[in-house]
Amino acid sequence: MDRRDVATWVSGPRAALDAAGIDLGYRGERLGLPEDGVGSITGFGRRLGALMIDWLASALVALLLFPQFVYGSEQSGFATLGVFFVMKSIFTLLGGASFGQRLLGIRVISLDKGYVNLWRAPVRTALICLLVPAVIWDRDGRGLQDRLTNTVVVRSR
Repeated sequence: MDRRDVATWVSGPRAALDAAGIDLGYRGERLGLPEDGVGSITGFGRRLGALMIDWLASALVALLLFPQFVYGSEQSGFATLGVFFVMKSIFTLLGGASFGQRLLGIRVISLDKGYVNLWRAPVRTALICLLVPAVIWDRDGRGLQDRLTNTVVVRSR
């Protein structure tokens, strides 16, 4: 065993496949999306940033709507989660992007219709609230919530 064996394992399966000469293409190629620029699949950093902004905004709104819950208590956590679900669902349905996504220049689109319809927004948000589907990704960078609702998060600028 030498350093290359460990480096291949640490860098992930994609690097190992690339080293073996197997071309997976770029993220979104199978979906017919561009490699970069507007309409390309958004990276993990922007998605995480948008999620943090949405969560902080939800916490602030929950604190204003439910002042009786002490911040940090179990009740405030559920209130924040409820506000997060409602805000993210409504903003995604009406504008294709939540508050944080809009700030960071990303949006959610449906692969078959181009817009997120009435059932996709709340189902996708509920799966994000469960957390586990959101951390399991495919090779195109889509979480289970996107695969199940046939959506994708793309750059809008």
